Amino acid sequence: MTSVDAVVARMTALSARLPSHDGVAVFNAVYLSVTRELNGRLGSGFFPHPGRTAELGARFAARYLLAVEAEEAGSRPPDCWRPLFRLRHHRDVRPTQFALAGINAHVGHDLPLAVLDTCVALGVEPPALETDFERVGDVLEAIEERVREELMPGPDLLELADPLTHLLGSWSLERARDAAWSTAGLLWRLRELPAVYEEFARRLDAGVGLVGRCLLTPLPYGPDRGPVVPGRLPYPISRQSSGSSTGAISS
Repeated sequence: MTSVDAVVARMTALSARLPSHDGVAVFNAVYLSVTRELNGRLGSGFFPHPGRTAELGARFAARYLLAVEAEEAGSRPPDCWRPLFRLRHHRDVRPTQFALAGINAHVGHDLPLAVLDTCVALGVEPPALETDFERVGDVLEAIEERVREELMPGPDLLELADPLTHLLGSWSLERARDAAWSTAGLLWRLRELPAVYEEFARRLDAGVGLVGRCLLTPLPYGPDRGPVVPGRLPYPISRQSSGSSTGAISS
């Protein structure tokens, strides 16, 4: 198996053992579909340097999986992942929030560090990966699209969704990608100052975690909404209504 095949297999196994209403399972399902898509494009000519892209994609996904393993082992995962792990069963957090909180942690914290991991492994500097980074980012946009199409509530629940669209409208994948690239370049230069590097990385982790906690703000269902299964919407998800929620995710 290629390294990307390996992380796909690990995410598939994780998906099989997690209940569907688990917040981590919500993010994992979306991320798994996108990673499979990336893997399928490696030999299609979409990426100018498929070997570099595979290395970056595998190291990127591995950071998420290491965080999950740390949580399962009872050790402390990175701060950026802790809000999702702590609130993964909260009955008043929507699937959309779980998905975007995972994307926030993964892109905001894991992606710049994965760029550094890849540079060290390949013996190159960040500019050599910029084209591959941008193409991986293009594939990552599929996460946002899937979240919008599959997890946002329909227009018949506008009253309920208003706080949700307001909350999620404050976060942008495009801005997170841009910040991740800038952060990777800064961290690369800070390697010669280990103490400064460690402090910056620690604060990056904490800051991304704070954003994740805000994204996971519980939004209680009204008393007339009926029983709620933890982590699940108490209504069918309408794919046809996705157009009305475009502004809910990217600003």
